Amino acid sequence: MISRNPYISISVVLLALFGLLMVTGCYPDHPQSTFDPHGPVAQRQMDLFLLLFWLCLVIFVVVGGWALYTVIRYRRRPGDGIPEQVHGNTRLEIGWTIAPVIVLAVIAVPTIIAQFYVSNAPEDALEINVTAHQWWWAIEYPDSGVITANELHVPVGKAIKINLTSKDVLHSFWVPKLAGKIDAFPGKTNDLWFKADDVGEYYGQCAEFCGESHAWMRFRVFADTQDDFEAWKSAQLEPGTAEGNEVFISNGCIACHTVSGVPGAVGVRGPDLTHFASRSTMAAGILDRNEENLKRWLSDPEEVKPGNIMAREAPVYTNPDLALSASDIDALVAYLQSLE
Repeated sequence: MISRNPYISISVVLLALFGLLMVTGCYPDHPQSTFDPHGPVAQRQMDLFLLLFWLCLVIFVVVGGWALYTVIRYRRRPGDGIPEQVHGNTRLEIGWTIAPVIVLAVIAVPTIIAQFYVSNAPEDALEINVTAHQWWWAIEYPDSGVITANELHVPVGKAIKINLTSKDVLHSFWVPKLAGKIDAFPGKTNDLWFKADDVGEYYGQCAEFCGESHAWMRFRVFADTQDDFEAWKSAQLEPGTAEGNEVFISNGCIACHTVSGVPGAVGVRGPDLTHFASRSTMAAGILDRNEENLKRWLSDPEEVKPGNIMAREAPVYTNPDLALSASDIDALVAYLQSLE
């Protein structure tokens, strides 16, 4: 039965919508859910959240229930005069001063402990340098010299320290199931650490609005066994395929992209493509890497990711006389798919 009071009806609807949003937002099986931690940093943050959530819920119920009881119990009735005026109650004032102090202590102590834990990477952590661009991620493993883009490979059970900076505007690095987010600033390096407890694929996302394709600035973290990680690292150190690179060179792709082993292909404005075909995704994690998506990207990168540099500055897209032909696109797709 719906109340005749419109304010009550609106309140019920709003509470129902809020509850629905809470349920859908907390669904743990979503690839970017924070409610399904797979590492000690994410777990520590989850524990802190649950502590604060239940504490705040108890306070809300107690205070809200008390306020509701007071409103009903002491509501004004016909014939009531002005109630007795009371000023000052030392015991009550001491009580409502001590209670918030206790609540703040319960919140502050675990928060400070968690903050120190998540802010200090273990000394033996594997360091990875990540540079944010509009709208992709450059990734470097300084200990081995591996350079890649948009996909991180890490050994499971190993602490990973991310050294994060930005090449252009403010970005934010976030892998919900492994760690909290941290901002990337031009000219400044921030760091965070995480550890993956389970072998698997984890979704990452830029979490700071950075322009028109912000929503398409994604990446993946692959937690591998130690043997698989070492095999991947060794393969990444091999030079790229030189065979069939003529169309890659003649269309100016080398001005912005690096392919190790290809003369002149040392561009840094776009992702390193040396082992492009070893990646499972493309266009910063928004498309599966396959022939169909490659053709779609090369035919019209602006349609896939609005505002990207390739679409707005590469001569093959800005000068109609230099536009890629269907045969050029087929040759580029074949070449890129060979870069394992």
